[in-house]
Amino acid sequence: MSVVSVRSVRKAFGGHVVLHDVNLDVTEGSVTTLIGPSGSGKTTLLRCLNGLALPDAGIVRVNDVTIDYGAKPSREARKALAAQSGMVFQAHHLFPHRTALENVIEGPVYVQKEPVAQARERGMALLAQVGLAEKADSYPSQLSGGQQQRVGIARALALRPTLMLFDEPTSALDPETVGDVLTVLRDLAEQGWTMVVVTHEIRFAEQVADHVAFLDGGVIVEEGPPAQVLGDPTEPRTRRFLRRVLDPLADGREEQA
Repeated sequence: MSVVSVRSVRKAFGGHVVLHDVNLDVTEGSVTTLIGPSGSGKTTLLRCLNGLALPDAGIVRVNDVTIDYGAKPSREARKALAAQSGMVFQAHHLFPHRTALENVIEGPVYVQKEPVAQARERGMALLAQVGLAEKADSYPSQLSGGQQQRVGIARALALRPTLMLFDEPTSALDPETVGDVLTVLRDLAEQGWTMVVVTHEIRFAEQVADHVAFLDGGVIVEEGPPAQVLGDPTEPRTRRFLRRVLDPLADGREEQA
């Protein structure tokens, strides 16, 4: 069953077209990774899935919420689209004056009107799920970058979304903490969460993703299972990108040869 359907989505910022007639499907319980060079449109496409970016044209459907951007969408439609997903950003965006637990229960209590006691119980379970139960009363300034990111993941899960969106969740982290966050994402995948992940962690995509889409210049150049896109790509642009990511010195060696 398709949870996400993107059809002919186009997005421009001023005269710069970021997405050119993009189409994408995400099936229930799958992990889709979006890879590609900086400026290829990955993050913009991700943001179109929850209404943070408004396409200039095209249709976006998440579960039973469909928006045709050929007509100006209402605020209610955008809110309904946003409610379908939980978003985890590159930066942590935690409230500095609230503890880890208070950050996690903020949405359920104040947006979804969940009773505080119930939200706290579930919030503690979610912090335990990401390995941070003992940090429930710690403030963001007392947490490492990786710990803050894991609190951000628990906060997104607390809203009970059917789709989880991750925008390069490890890009701002120290190398030593990247593994902790990737482990949480791997656990979520094993639990059957539907996920779309913008990432530069090619090995993670290789090991965890069900579907990989390579974007360049605002279009999906190549997509398919990891074994095909990452292991045996058919497009020269995909091969060139992977060579540069996996072996950054390769081009230099070729020039010297």
